[in-house]
Amino acid sequence: MTSPDTVIWLQERTPLGILSPAVLEAIAQVMELQVVPEGSTLVSEGIQPEAVYIVQDGHLESETSKTNSALPRGFLPGEVINLKELLLDELTPFTITTLNECHLWVTPADKFRTLATQYPEINQAVSRVLAQELAEATSALSYQQERALALRPYLVTKAQRGIVGTSRYAVRLREQIREAASDRLSVEIFGEPGLEKDNIAALIHFSSPKRREPIIKVNCGILQTSGADLFGRAGGKPGLLEWLGEGTLVLNNIQELPPELLPAVAQLVQTDTYTPVTRPGEPKAEPRTSRARILIVSEKTQSMIERCVGHVIKVPPLRVRKADINAQVEYYTSLYSRARGLAKPHITPEALRRLQAYDFPGNLKELKNLVERAIVQVGEGKELTEEIFWSAEPKKKQFRVNLLNAYPRLRRFLRSDWWPDRINYGFTFAAFAFLVGVLFIGPQTRDRNFALNLFWAWWWPFFLFLFPFLGRIWCSVCPFMIYGEITQKLSLWLFPRKLKRWPREEAEKWGGWFLFGLFTLIFLWEELWHLENTAYLSACLLLLITAGAMIFSAIFERRFWCRYLCPIGGMNGLFAKLSMTELRAQQGICSATCTTYQCYKGGPQKGEGMETNGCPLYSHPAQLEDNRDCVLCMTCLKACPHRSVEFNLRPPGIELWTTHVPRSYEVALLFLLLGGVYLHRLPELQAWFGLNLDLTVFWQHLGLSLLALLIPVAIPFAAYGLMQLLNFGRKPKAFIELAYGYLPLVLGANLAHYLRLGLGEGGRILPVAFATFGLHGEQLPVLVAHPAVIAFLQGSILIFSVLLTIVLTQKIARQPLKTLLWQHLAAISLGVSMWAIIVF
Repeated sequence: MTSPDTVIWLQERTPLGILSPAVLEAIAQVMELQVVPEGSTLVSEGIQPEAVYIVQDGHLESETSKTNSALPRGFLPGEVINLKELLLDELTPFTITTLNECHLWVTPADKFRTLATQYPEINQAVSRVLAQELAEATSALSYQQERALALRPYLVTKAQRGIVGTSRYAVRLREQIREAASDRLSVEIFGEPGLEKDNIAALIHFSSPKRREPIIKVNCGILQTSGADLFGRAGGKPGLLEWLGEGTLVLNNIQELPPELLPAVAQLVQTDTYTPVTRPGEPKAEPRTSRARILIVSEKTQSMIERCVGHVIKVPPLRVRKADINAQVEYYTSLYSRARGLAKPHITPEALRRLQAYDFPGNLKELKNLVERAIVQVGEGKELTEEIFWSAEPKKKQFRVNLLNAYPRLRRFLRSDWWPDRINYGFTFAAFAFLVGVLFIGPQTRDRNFALNLFWAWWWPFFLFLFPFLGRIWCSVCPFMIYGEITQKLSLWLFPRKLKRWPREEAEKWGGWFLFGLFTLIFLWEELWHLENTAYLSACLLLLITAGAMIFSAIFERRFWCRYLCPIGGMNGLFAKLSMTELRAQQGICSATCTTYQCYKGGPQKGEGMETNGCPLYSHPAQLEDNRDCVLCMTCLKACPHRSVEFNLRPPGIELWTTHVPRSYEVALLFLLLGGVYLHRLPELQAWFGLNLDLTVFWQHLGLSLLALLIPVAIPFAAYGLMQLLNFGRKPKAFIELAYGYLPLVLGANLAHYLRLGLGEGGRILPVAFATFGLHGEQLPVLVAHPAVIAFLQGSILIFSVLLTIVLTQKIARQPLKTLLWQHLAAISLGVSMWAIIVF
């Protein structure tokens, strides 16, 4: 480059262009072109400048050091380096390195000082530049002060914390934050209250390249409907967007945004443009471009906004992140203890399990408050125990007492070999075979066969009485399934193979109707062939059910017959819904700590958990919504290594108005059992209606039996029809839901019917047992109730059952009494009719 060209280049491309051509010519004469390789240190910090450098080509950058925390600065072609320091006799302020190969004009320090002495114009020009820079700095400082004042009420200074935990939800959340921080696209962050979503917005900002820019949080509920505080006024006061520059705007609680502002905010998110507000009558202002990044925080997604944003982050609630609760508690405990100079207390495993069992509707904020209150409450104690977290009680556990915790001996017994294996294989297995044999070869009437007496006068009333207390407990010691399990094991030993998996979809659809049909046939068989007083036919009934269990156990794995097809199991599952006890598991503990699902699938011993084959009914205790599919075999209690399984005392039948799912085949079975009460009382029905049919004639007996099963069912249907017709302004719930309200009446009526056998004949078991084997036992003690006592108890049970039916119906429906009046009248009518045929 010739000297004239150099002068022109200095005039056009450098700050020295304010000097006269003569001075520039003198500078050009002493400059030398130098090539500096990439990565070279051109200037070191804190030394006297060695030369003045003018960048002709290339890129250089200053470095931050311990003594100089200024932001790195780039130097592009035309920049003059060390001019001010050399003329003012100052040290170099920072180290400058080359980012690529650079071509520099270099003027040694002594030569440039000579030129400055020769041409005073150089010092004057530098003074003018310094004065200009000072004015610009003063103006910038004034702007920054105004900006800081405008943004201060909304400023977010730092992120409170990172994402605590190691669950897959926490890992995914961290990944989403990293993705959102890597670009400048807008983000929508939504989730339930108490999840610290604004902290996630701060994490995104402070993890981004623009972390040194300000971040402000604006609650949408306080924004003016005009939007002036956000967008500013045309020709007037700037809005927050203008003050923010390249910073980040967090719009908190977007669901509270005034509806008038929603289109303007959507435009801002989608196009990065906004229109300042104008006063009425003024022309509309021109749209402006916003350089700010928009982060939106809400409890629910906004469809108009969601279509415009670049990232959507759904923050998972704490109830699905139970695995992170331990880490969260440790974090909050450390944080609170350190802030107040306290010794960090230790949380006990029982307390942690209680927290994991709670759903935390207030999420992280509620957990934080619970932990802080627990630390204050424990005082100088070293442990946070279960009772300190008194408010951490899930709704599903309200009004429940875990009997396993209240009675540790009960836990030990239920986890022992005695329950139920030793009872089943040590007693029930042999006793059942013996009783069936006695039914076949012994006397054939109930007054001379103790096995028949046990079946009808002991078993039926005893287990009907037991349903409200222990649900399906009979199924855990049921002989039918004991023989089914033995058949399963023998068949696999003789013919090694893999048993078929359950056809769940078909079984759920048709299994209930199969057992309904089988139960109907059993009822008719029982009535038409007098099974109550015919020993060998009662034995055939028992063997029929046992055969079903054995056949299906040889085909399918586990207890397919018990869950879907057994008529006795279907009745047990229906009445078990009224039980005051339940077996459940703490969902929080299962989701947070369990990875093997041994209670469901089975597996080897693990910690406290024993080796088992898993639940015989393929039910997971944490997913049970009612007692229908739990036989209280306690396999899950034995298998669980985390003490998650609970055996709870609860309000009777609470599932029927909380978690219950109605099923049509259960309703059909319910009304079949209702009709069965009338079926068992055909002579009384004939006397009541003045009929004189000959029940020794098969077809007359069959016809009356079918009518006895069907006619009582018409009363609930007629009552529901009247409820729909005369609904008093409110439509009743579906019939399939309200039908379960009759459950106490059906159970009470069956118990009242069998009470006659239990209290009138059950106490004769000793002389009957002697008579079975041809011995005389007339002198043996007999314990039977007076007929008046039996009638009193039967009547009391019916009255109590009607009252419970009315109460349960109200709980299920949650509707005014007058809306359900006809169903209550139907229950009373059925109770009166049962009184007439059972008590009188």
